[in-house]
Order: sequence, then structure tokens, then C-alpha cells
Amino acid sequence: MNRPLPAPRRPGSSATRRRRHTGTLLGLVAWLCGIGFFLPVAWMVLTSFHSETDAATNPPSVGAGLSLHGYREFFGAGSGVSPWPPLINSLTASVVATVLVLLLAVPAAYALAIKPVRKWSDVLFFFLSTKMLPLVAGLLPVYLVAQNTGMLDSIWLLVLLYTSMNLPIAVWMMRSFLAEVPVEMLEAASIDGAGLTTTLTRIVAPVAMPGIAATALISFIFSWNELLFARVLTGIVAGTSPVFLTGLVTSQGLFLAKVCAAATVISLPVIAAGFAAQDKLVQGLSLGAVK
Repeated sequence: MNRPLPAPRRPGSSATRRRRHTGTLLGLVAWLCGIGFFLPVAWMVLTSFHSETDAATNPPSVGAGLSLHGYREFFGAGSGVSPWPPLINSLTASVVATVLVLLLAVPAAYALAIKPVRKWSDVLFFFLSTKMLPLVAGLLPVYLVAQNTGMLDSIWLLVLLYTSMNLPIAVWMMRSFLAEVPVEMLEAASIDGAGLTTTLTRIVAPVAMPGIAATALISFIFSWNELLFARVLTGIVAGTSPVFLTGLVTSQGLFLAKVCAAATVISLPVIAAGFAAQDKLVQGLSLGAVK
């Protein structure tokens, strides 16, 4: 006796509804996490537009009147101290270090991913092992070397340090990105007689541009936000914007509106760079995640 075939599962079955509910719940959790990360930044920006009196109230006054007093104080209206030299120092050190990191990381990642050297995994572990030492442990030797070479309070010392600090992460990231470059394209370029420089600039770079953009942005952020070495190794000439920000905490007290205004202005270059490279950053960080 033939058994009747089971009825096909309708689109509105319990499994489909369960997947839909799971997706909705995960989306809600993602929104809550995003709002949780954004609220302190939004509060900082709102406080920067308050007067010092309203910013210092406890509990904080949300509906207080808006004012540009904090920004005027940050740009030296009352003290006469200009924030532009530290901002320019940060921009110079971050941009130059990021360019150097890319110039060194792309060929190194090419050798490890596309033209693998012997024991390439040991090479990658060596790069990663350089990040295992706490920064404060290397502060004294770096200070003594900088003092003996006359490089204290020099922006080029920060460029060298930021390049060496970000290079291991950049090599690891670029290696994973370059591993996704189709081998057939490289073989075709080799048959056409393309050299290493031509292959890197005309074949590899356009294909791996999302990964390069993601690596450059992360290197720029790490360089821009670095405080420890900049605080100890610089002074009046080469002080960066994070060092300038710490100088706003004085013996007279903490002026919240001025500090929040300074933090907002100092954060703008990183935010602008993130928005400018947003599409390539998402592509680069998700490259290879879905086969």
C-alpha cells in the first residue's frame, strides 16, 4: 500500500517564522549595541555646545542653552594658545607613517601571499610577536636612543615609531587581502612580460584596493590616537593633538565644555577619513568572509 507523500512545507511554516524572528532579534541587538557605542560620542558633542556652568551641573542638563564658548576657548580666544601646531603635527605624522606602512606592507604581503617565501608562517608569527611587548616596556630604550641621536621632540621620530608599530598589523591584513587576488591574473601579467613593479601597481593594487583602504585607515587611526610615546618623546615643537588634549587638564580644574570641544575637533579627521573610505572599508574588512 502506497503511503501518501508529505505535503510541501509552506512559506509560512514554523521554521521560516523562527528564522525571521531570529533575524529580527539579531537586528535589534545590533541596533542596541550601535546606539550604546554612539551615545557617549553624542553626549560629548552635546556637552561641547554648553557653557561651562551648564556642563558642570550634576545631573547634567540636557536642555541647557547652546553656546560656542568651549570652541572659542579651544581655539585660543581666552588663553591665546593655538591648537593648530599640534593638529598639523598629528596630521603630518599620521599621513607620512601611513604612506610608509603601505609602501612596506604591500610588497611584504605580496611575498608572503602570492610569492610565498620559505616558512612564511614563521615570518608572519615573527611580525606578530613584535606586538606582544607592551609599549611601556620599550619606552625607556627608545627614549635613550632618541636622546643620544638628538631626535627628541622631533616629528620624524614619531613617524619612525608609528611606522614600526603599525607595520606588523598592516602586513597581516594585507596578506589576507592579497591571498584573494586571482592567480590567473598574475600568470597572465607574467606571460605579458610585466615586472614586479608593474604587477604591484597595475594588477594587484586595483584588485586589492578595498584592503589597502582598510589597512590605511586603521594605520591612520592608530597613529592619530597614539599618546604614550608622543607624551614622553615630544615637547613644544613636535607635540601632537592627544598631547595637547591632556594639557587641558590643569590645576585650576577640568573645564568640561572646553575639553569636549577639543575632543570633538580632534576626532573630526578620523571621522572624516572613515566616512570617505566607508565603502572600501566594509569591502576590505569583509573580503574573504563569504566564499
